[in-house]
Amino acid sequence: QVQLVESGGGLVQAGGSLRLSCAAFGFRVSNSPMRWYRQAPGKQRDLVAAITSDGSTNYEDSVKGRFTISRDNAKNTVYLQMNTMKPEDTAVYYCNTPRDYGINSWGKGTLVTVSS
Repeated sequence: QVQLVESGGGLVQAGGSLRLSCAAFGFRVSNSPMRWYRQAPGKQRDLVAAITSDGSTNYEDSVKGRFTISRDNAKNTVYLQMNTMKPEDTAVYYCNTPRDYGINSWGKGTLVTVSS
């Protein structure tokens, strides 16, 4: 019952935009710190964006100024708005929370491919 489902990935041209969604089930996003990670083939999973319970945000340097993490409490969904996208943004994107809600595994993630 407690899980996160990512969606919104796809193919986008460099310089374009994409918005990822993370629908939460079994807990309230409004009360939770949330994070977006990404993993390129053959590489480790890295944190790219985070939002705290009170709305403060932090970003990995390479996406700062281009990506925005936010949440819609009514929809219980976290978003990652990605603008001015670059080929190096190509990865599978995952959302997660550091809170122990009983989420035992990563979701399937959503694949983002940026063409040049």
